[in-house]
Amino acid sequence: MRETPRHSDNMNQSTPIPFPSKSAPDKVAFQRDELSIILTLYGRMVAAGEWRDYGISMLKDTAIFAIFRRTAEHPMYRIEKRPRLAAKKQQYAVIGMDGQILKRGADLRQVLRVLERKLIRSVD
Repeated sequence: MRETPRHSDNMNQSTPIPFPSKSAPDKVAFQRDELSIILTLYGRMVAAGEWRDYGISMLKDTAIFAIFRRTAEHPMYRIEKRPRLAAKKQQYAVIGMDGQILKRGADLRQVLRVLERKLIRSVD
């Protein structure tokens, strides 16, 4: 019959266990539903030949979805999420290449409409 090993005295000492804090996360990120909305628009624009590449940055206070026409250039547009501006109903923003804010608001779908207009063209 085997005996189970006994714990040493070191194991009985209480060591602090780090628990996740309720404070703000280290980085801001897009949620799954937000990415779905953005990638749906991105796919339509790629199919139309307007966009070719994208990049995602997760920073301390901002999440950025950058859209490029070509890989090695500055982004044409940036879709930014800033949770600190949620109280002002300006959490999402679309920013142009020159840094100008094209649209800002609390509803991502509404904000992205400024980019969807680029898909609408007159048919000759």
